[in-house]
Amino acid sequence: MTDAATVMQRCDVLAACTDEPGSITRPFASDAMRRAHQYVREWMREAGMSVSRDNVGNLRARHEGEGGSTLLLGSHLDSVRNAGRYDGPLGVMVAIAAVQRLHDGGRRLPFAIEVLAFADEEGLRFGTTYLGSRAFAGTFDAHDLERVDAAGVTMADAIRGFGGDPARIADDRRSHDGLLGYVEVHIEQGPVLEARGLPVGVVSAIAGQSRVELQFTGEAGHAGTVPMDRRRDALPAASEVVLAAEAAATTQEGLVATVGKLQVEPGVANVIPASATFTLDVRHAQDAVRARVTEALLSRARDIGKRRKLAMEARSIGENAAVHCAPRLVTLLSQAIKDRGQRAVELTSGAGHDAVVMSSMTDVGMLFVRCKGGVSHNPAESVTAADVGVAVDVLARFLELLARK
Repeated sequence: MTDAATVMQRCDVLAACTDEPGSITRPFASDAMRRAHQYVREWMREAGMSVSRDNVGNLRARHEGEGGSTLLLGSHLDSVRNAGRYDGPLGVMVAIAAVQRLHDGGRRLPFAIEVLAFADEEGLRFGTTYLGSRAFAGTFDAHDLERVDAAGVTMADAIRGFGGDPARIADDRRSHDGLLGYVEVHIEQGPVLEARGLPVGVVSAIAGQSRVELQFTGEAGHAGTVPMDRRRDALPAASEVVLAAEAAATTQEGLVATVGKLQVEPGVANVIPASATFTLDVRHAQDAVRARVTEALLSRARDIGKRRKLAMEARSIGENAAVHCAPRLVTLLSQAIKDRGQRAVELTSGAGHDAVVMSSMTDVGMLFVRCKGGVSHNPAESVTAADVGVAVDVLARFLELLARK
């Protein structure tokens, strides 16, 4: 069986590790994750690596080298609800395949390799994105242990039930000493590579993100008796902001803006909306551009509220700075692609990845793999074995190039 076929088969195996039969749902510290760990541990060991699990539930495998430095590879094993099978697991499986080649050839590089299978990146169970990588990097917030899932289970109890000790998570922080970097293989989750007819691409930066919750508050009234010029309707105000965000994103290159959640109260067909609460998500690879557009939209919202005689409140619910991938890793990944006979292109990632957190402790690099239609977080998520084979070849070549430095 080829490396690509093995990776694809293993992603299929992990897809069956789910808490919801008929779909892929693999939350943090769940029975589905426990089953996934049993498979991944064995695959890591087959590749000649020693394997351990830390207290938060990350799998950490190590292939020894001849020097004192270490390269980190990995991605996450958890999923969103009703997910595809490649977002996260593909990166772990490609990393294992690259190390398997070294093991099969009896080769030791001038550095060790650690393959990381992070326990929680999506935040499905507790709303805690990057939980696994934050614990690894030493930026875990102990207050998160008090969070409660939909079943009333605290995070601390979930970790205990999974075999970890929440009081010792800080002990698992990885030392930054001797790290060469962190490289993550991931499906693109976008349409660029497919549009360009390319199997893989190199990430140059991960876009920064501003997420804000806004609320317009007016006055409810009868839909049939209150004249239009006397209304204090919250929903049209929200609609103006939605359209302003769309206009901003279509006129500023590289910017994306999304209103993904909108709640109207009282939500009755014959009642004028008294309030409209919605989220605004703005992303760009340059933090200054993102901040400027976000503030412009908030200023516009305040003006809209004033003109329509509505109260307007805004609350920041998330702020992530852009992460720029290390030029030396970008260069080596690009050279590895060229050596594989492909054209190397650089892309900005609009989605967040564990590499965001890992950038706090070491240089980061990312390799994107083409996915059909750019579809992700969806059962229709799809990659081809041929593209996966290129990804394995590129990562293996990257390791050879890095070993020469």
